[in-house]
Amino acid sequence: MPHAMPLMATLVAALSVALLLGVLARKLNLPPIVGYLLAGIVIGPHTPGFAGDMELAAELAEIGIILLMFGVGLHFSPRELADARGVALPGALVQMLVATGLGWGLARWFGWGDGAGLLFGLSLSVASTVVLLRALQERGEDRTPVGHIAVGWLVVEDLAMVLALVLAPMAARLLEGGSTGAGVWDSVAETLAKLVAFVALMLVVGARVLPWCLSLVAGLRSRELFSLAALVAAVGVAFAAYALFGVSLALGAFLSGMVLGQSALSQKAAEQTLPLRDAFAVLFFVSVGMLFEPAILWQRPVEVAAALAVVVLGKALAAWGIARLLGQTNRAALTIAAALGQIGEFSFILAGLGVAEGLLPPEGRDLVLAAALLSIGLNPLLFWLVDRMAPAPVQAAAPVPAPAPGVSGT
Repeated sequence: MPHAMPLMATLVAALSVALLLGVLARKLNLPPIVGYLLAGIVIGPHTPGFAGDMELAAELAEIGIILLMFGVGLHFSPRELADARGVALPGALVQMLVATGLGWGLARWFGWGDGAGLLFGLSLSVASTVVLLRALQERGEDRTPVGHIAVGWLVVEDLAMVLALVLAPMAARLLEGGSTGAGVWDSVAETLAKLVAFVALMLVVGARVLPWCLSLVAGLRSRELFSLAALVAAVGVAFAAYALFGVSLALGAFLSGMVLGQSALSQKAAEQTLPLRDAFAVLFFVSVGMLFEPAILWQRPVEVAAALAVVVLGKALAAWGIARLLGQTNRAALTIAAALGQIGEFSFILAGLGVAEGLLPPEGRDLVLAAALLSIGLNPLLFWLVDRMAPAPVQAAAPVPAPAPGVSGT
């Protein structure tokens, strides 16, 4: 080649291998995310053959995070959350506490500190939005009452994780004992003040300015300009939140999507940015796979099995028990438990943040990735078990009306 093209090489390799393995995963009735994560392992530095540029992949992943969180914000529905609040709100919070406690206990058994245990437990406590919605849609349950509860449950988890991305690193530092005294509390107060200022600015000013700007562009009747405006709303607000307020890119993108999601143009913004969001979401999952060290599967099989058990058994059993206590039928509770018995994108984001901040050891991130890969792969089996343990009620056939007097039945 006349000159090096690391960005092009990484993009082509990531998208091509992701396509091949995503198709293979789909053929095996697995979520495509499994294929994307495996694609990252294939082109990562821990396997032989071509290795993508890790620094470029990390930057592409940041864009993927921004667009993923922007999409979460666009689809955030206060109405759905309100409709399912009687089960979803207490259920999600209690289930997250149980899973976080189990993860913290595992981390202490591994010899890690309390701060690392907190981040590890939180990473194991939240389900993947993409996997849950796809599973419910394929079963035709996304618009049923149990589907609304599961989606509301997920919304509560997502909101909790948005807060965790801001607060968990500070809490972890305090638990680790690495930062004490007035200095750390001053830092916490400053961070919270900036966070409150940014949220207030978005809810008061952004909620008016962003929809107005999009309406102005929409009036020009140019699809590409509207798509560009929506993209700028996502990336621009996220970067401004990070540069001016010290808020994470993820939170900035989520709030941008949330304020646009309440406007009349939300559906159009979601549709116009969907192809780009899908492409960069794939790159995000591939970049996560590139960080994974496959050797952990045979070097620390007990730890991997324990982390997987927290996700597939601990989380699912907690969700089932809470749903039953809150008055759900056995089948509804089992469906909710199966839908939540996996982890995904928020887990990757939080674990990566923990490693970057020096609060979570790299093997913690590897265990989270291993648990995600295995739990997503096992998720169809959980739904199969639901159908075997609590079959859907058979619809009774409509009674045949008796023939009217004087009319032959033939």
